Amino acid sequence: MTVTALAGIPEIRPGDDLAALIIDAVADNGEAIADGDVVVVAQKIVSKAEDRYADLAEVQPSDEAVSLAGKVDKDARLVELILSDSAEVVRFRPGVLIVADRHGLVLANAGIDSSNLDPARGDTEVLLLPEDADRSAAALREALTRRTGASIGVVVNDSLGRAWRNGTVGVAIGASGIKALVDLRGQPDRRGRALRVTEIGLADEIAAAASAVMGQADEGRPVVIVRGLAQAAGDGSARDLVRARELDLFR
Repeated sequence: MTVTALAGIPEIRPGDDLAALIIDAVADNGEAIADGDVVVVAQKIVSKAEDRYADLAEVQPSDEAVSLAGKVDKDARLVELILSDSAEVVRFRPGVLIVADRHGLVLANAGIDSSNLDPARGDTEVLLLPEDADRSAAALREALTRRTGASIGVVVNDSLGRAWRNGTVGVAIGASGIKALVDLRGQPDRRGRALRVTEIGLADEIAAAASAVMGQADEGRPVVIVRGLAQAAGDGSARDLVRARELDLFR
């Protein structure tokens, strides 16, 4: 398997054609999109292209947001945006606000932040996650397939923290054209015993591999081509990876 970060992706602006920019970058890097490839794109550029910006100067915080902001030591306007994009507040303490967003992702600040934004847009602007990252992945996959003729998968990845572990890791918040969750239950292990509980978060493993070469700071490599991953193709989505609330032992 190869994991190749593409150089030359420009600063993404609202309305940009991500498929066209990716195809250009693939060519400039001496590559070509091929059958079986998985194209991994950073959430940040998807959100930018979809104009998921919000200006804190235009946000009027609710009483709930003001109260919670005092407990977590955050801007009440930011907390209002977080609450508006969330289904549940999971945990909080000073400096930390963990929520479950509308699609079931459990993460800090509903994924809203201001890193790697154009300073010319002002210091009160923040960026939200895509409205529906699975839909974004499907649309990008369709556009890339239409223009290249290749049968591929697409993953939208982001960096999330994890219960009981320090550090963030790349995870899939959107996926299309791959088996996001691989169910191995019933298959034999090396001793012939049938596996009873084993399910593989394949989309997350792909997202983590891509994240390792994308970088997390100023590297400017938001698109990665994963090639040679056997049996990745399938009909799945990142929603397959969200554990049902009643089965979540950490909440």
